Amino acid sequence: MADDLVNDLKLSSFSGFSKLSRNERFERLQQMGVLTKEDVKFLRAGSPVEFELAEKFIENVIGYFQLPMGVATNFVIDGKAKVIPMAVEETSIIAAASKTAKWVREQGQLTTRLLGREIIGQIQLAKIKDKHRFEKIVKAQAPAWVELVNKEVAFGLVKRGGGVTHITTRFIEREDGGDMAVVHVYADPCDAMGANIINQVCEYLKEPLEETTGEKVTMCILSNLVDSRVTQARVEMEGLDEALMEKIEEASLFARLDPYRAATNNKGVLNGIDPILIATGNDWRAVEAGVHAYAARSGQYRSVTTWKREGGKLVGVFEAPLVLGVVGGVTHLHPSAKMALRMLEVQSAEELSRVCAAVGLVQNLGALRALTTVGIIEGHMKLHIKNLTLGAGAQEKEIPFVQKRLEEILSLQKRISLSHAIEALKELRAQTAAANKPPARETP
Repeated sequence: MADDLVNDLKLSSFSGFSKLSRNERFERLQQMGVLTKEDVKFLRAGSPVEFELAEKFIENVIGYFQLPMGVATNFVIDGKAKVIPMAVEETSIIAAASKTAKWVREQGQLTTRLLGREIIGQIQLAKIKDKHRFEKIVKAQAPAWVELVNKEVAFGLVKRGGGVTHITTRFIEREDGGDMAVVHVYADPCDAMGANIINQVCEYLKEPLEETTGEKVTMCILSNLVDSRVTQARVEMEGLDEALMEKIEEASLFARLDPYRAATNNKGVLNGIDPILIATGNDWRAVEAGVHAYAARSGQYRSVTTWKREGGKLVGVFEAPLVLGVVGGVTHLHPSAKMALRMLEVQSAEELSRVCAAVGLVQNLGALRALTTVGIIEGHMKLHIKNLTLGAGAQEKEIPFVQKRLEEILSLQKRISLSHAIEALKELRAQTAAANKPPARETP
């Protein structure tokens, strides 16, 4: 019952959120319980972060590069209303996510789940003499090696309920006709991304592997193609226009069959995922690498989302590896990242990955809906008007006029550019100058 009341409060608080001033947004988010007074004080001060903290993150520090952080609203994921913090510079991403999430909430449901739990470490042996003998030895020694590394290296993960689970072998045929062996080490990282620990595990196994097999290890490194830990999100919507559902289904088929379209489709999915990763201090580059590799695992690059009509419903599914962390590193040290995780109200890496999958799928639906109806330009450019106005150099008092003029041009021509904004500003300033020009003095 308490959860239902919290959900109802959040859902009612989403109404009209985009029309609020910044101060009113702070008040609303405090009422919803996703921001504290301390959070608001931090945000009002411009999210200041100690310079010394940056020195602990990277080398040769000279300062910070800030991105705008906003919140997407209207999301109900697995029955829970969520406020989604997003750090991003691209116009229309947050607006599109919020608008589409409301559509999904009103006419469907959004659910998620995790398929598998393990990350992968790789030990490469570039050239081996006898692959059958090698495979037999590794298979026999694997249980003992798992026990060894869990005791000596991954003991922290084991205490939290994770650790190394099993070891397998793959072989890759070399171009020179020889064989390359790759040992895969699987581990449950619990609530960490697990990159550091899986690398340590693989490095530790190098010596016993070489001693037992008589082969030479070339390198040890994690893999970002984690097909053993895939996050799934699913949207089901009812009562939609049949023609619209068919258009979205055909657009999805396009992205599944054509890699040129798939690349842009998946970029749109990541428009929803990356801003959350950045806001929470996660490694978005690792996630993007994993998503793209997973999209190409069949030998052709394809969409990581599918949309189909099933029994009168529109059903969308996202599937890809999203290996994230909520402990350690930047997520634990950076005040903005810690605040973003609190806003999301997630307690585990699994929950965070499921939120990201859900937002990515909803973002994809919003893009497909726009592309197959009004087109991508109309909605995006309406929101881009603000950027064009500022880019033209408009001052505070000039902004309303330039924006209104750009809206008129967009309505008539279906496109606008920076040159239109510059001309509108010139027009305004010419009118202002003429109005302020003193009247000519009469000659006697």
